[in-house]
Amino acid sequence: MAVTGTEELRRFIADLGKVPEEIRKELRPRLRKVGQAALTDVKARASWSSRIPGATRLSISLAKRDPGVSIVVDRKKAPHARPHEHGGRPGTFRHPLFGNRQRWVEQRARPFLWPGARPHFEQADRDIAAAVDEVARKAGFR
Repeated sequence: MAVTGTEELRRFIADLGKVPEEIRKELRPRLRKVGQAALTDVKARASWSSRIPGATRLSISLAKRDPGVSIVVDRKKAPHARPHEHGGRPGTFRHPLFGNRQRWVEQRARPFLWPGARPHFEQADRDIAAAVDEVARKAGFR
């Protein structure tokens, strides 16, 4: 079974323990570049909202627990993003009308995050593997 790019990143970080600052400085921009295409696509799919695209960003983690590239939406800037995402599935969701718990309305979901990011998963995984390989070789790993 082939090792994925994210798994390779996890192994690299596990071998290193705490990632040295010089490796961090080289790896972070490469990982950010890997996620740019998916981020652009996600923001384009959320263009129906005036707040969601501005609240969407890349998160790069080199922590031992959960390393990788993530796309996150700030829930304080765009609290409506999560219900509209609806777990990446089409359908409807319910909410109180203007906070009135006596009156509920049903609204159509508008998934943007999963449909925008999913087509980029395989390419991003290959790019992460390539970035980790290159940075590891420069750092003297074989």
